[in-house]
Amino acid sequence: MSNTTRRLAHTGRRIQVFVEEGTSAEGRPIRRDIIIHPGAVAILAIREDDQICLLQNMRPAVGQRLWEIPAGTLEPGEDPLDCAKRELVEEAGLEASIWRPMGYFIPSPGLLSEVIHLFVATGLKQVESCPEPDEDLIPCFLPSCQALEMIRSGDIVDGKTQVALLRWFGNNCE
Repeated sequence: MSNTTRRLAHTGRRIQVFVEEGTSAEGRPIRRDIIIHPGAVAILAIREDDQICLLQNMRPAVGQRLWEIPAGTLEPGEDPLDCAKRELVEEAGLEASIWRPMGYFIPSPGLLSEVIHLFVATGLKQVESCPEPDEDLIPCFLPSCQALEMIRSGDIVDGKTQVALLRWFGNNCE
């Protein structure tokens, strides 16, 4: 795209929406919406008995409660690991003594700049949770094999949860 201009259309609590306009290499006009997001983390918290922490999270945008791993948005300048530690306490009431990065992924590159950093947290200890006022979360522990079956059956539809679980199973299968 050439002769590109980007106009701020909306500033939200955590995102900015831009309208980008220009012309294609063939001279056709192009217009797209781009959402700038500060990035996020998602945490696969696993107990020694191979139970995985999943949250039943009410998501107003889709009008339903979804099974998800703990996750959250990065604050400006925040290190992803620091964010992951904060979010695990806030959402699940857990602290972990061992943290391993599992890479990152880009959930919707056609529209959204968000990068989600994945972590595995082990050596878990229960602490008091402190969710945000607008969060409606129910933490549960389920066997890892049940979580994998929930992906297969369509009970886990959240993308970050699917990616984290499948990446973890893929790295830990013989």
